[in-house]
Amino acid sequence: MRKRRMTSITYDPNFNNLQKIKEYPQHKVLLEEIEGLIKVYKDGHVERPQIVPNVTNKLPLELGVTSSDVVIDRSTNIWARLYVPKILCQGNKLPMLIYFHGGGFCVGSSSWICYHEFLAKLASIANCVIMSVNYRLAPENRLPSAYDDGVKTIIWIRQKVLIGSNEDYWWLNKVNFSSVYLVGDSAGGNIAYNVAIMLRSKIGDLKPITLKGIILLQPFFGGESRTYSEKYTIQPPRSPLTLTSADTYWRLALPTGVNRDYPWCNPIGKEGVNLVDIRNIPGILVCISELDILRDRNLEFCATLNRVSNKKVVEYVMFKGVGHAFQVLSKSQVAQTRTTALIEQIKGFIS
Repeated sequence: MRKRRMTSITYDPNFNNLQKIKEYPQHKVLLEEIEGLIKVYKDGHVERPQIVPNVTNKLPLELGVTSSDVVIDRSTNIWARLYVPKILCQGNKLPMLIYFHGGGFCVGSSSWICYHEFLAKLASIANCVIMSVNYRLAPENRLPSAYDDGVKTIIWIRQKVLIGSNEDYWWLNKVNFSSVYLVGDSAGGNIAYNVAIMLRSKIGDLKPITLKGIILLQPFFGGESRTYSEKYTIQPPRSPLTLTSADTYWRLALPTGVNRDYPWCNPIGKEGVNLVDIRNIPGILVCISELDILRDRNLEFCATLNRVSNKKVVEYVMFKGVGHAFQVLSKSQVAQTRTTALIEQIKGFIS
């Protein structure tokens, strides 16, 4: 059987201390590979080289943010990293962002240094509490596992609020639970959107929690037909997302036997748009990157939701001159400038 393989992706070219991959002679048949990120063997064995450093929850004192890790579900090893500003603005309680990291549903962690630094900065500047969810990864746990973990996290928070947990009082007491947002980048954006749909359609009343909005940063959606930007946007050698890698992620993450027009991948396809669900979700902010292969698909997503809902439920912002996941994976000057603008957009949306 021929293995599927794509070209090498390196998130941080300055990070050379890569974890050495052990040799497993018994794992001979390689089914899928995104070079440098993930290998999946026929017997189910999965290898993920540590291409991005994992870090503890420590933060510089001058940032004014406290970080701590909490366990959501020991049985499935779901945990989350909290970012809590130390000082309340004029004594007011803060909005809360439930954040889902990217990585094609298959790689990534809340402990990756790129997310740790970005979310700490976001919490400090936007003056909000952030919970970054470390959900289960595919292909060991295909969708809807990540969505289920997101729903479970919301229910876990709700239970903590209702019982008045003493252990978690230090951060619970700082949150305005009538102002909670689901947020994510790339695959995490997909998770945030689908968790919102599941909460509305299956869970219903979340009181005292009110889901006030959804923020999607270059959300990872797909489809069997290709958009213009997917076909013709030229990606640099170190691009975090190419069409080939996107297809591989979908093969590994979607339920066995379905294609990319499945609603979890293509929310605006024939099976994806549920008018009742769309009308019941709160406002959505979509942040799109001009040089991202997902650009046109993100634009179609915004236009379709606004059209079927007969109102503007989605607003979007286009970030010029940057590609996919620029806010966490690029160190260029233009990316840093756009990241500052992105944080200001989020701050304005949740204010």
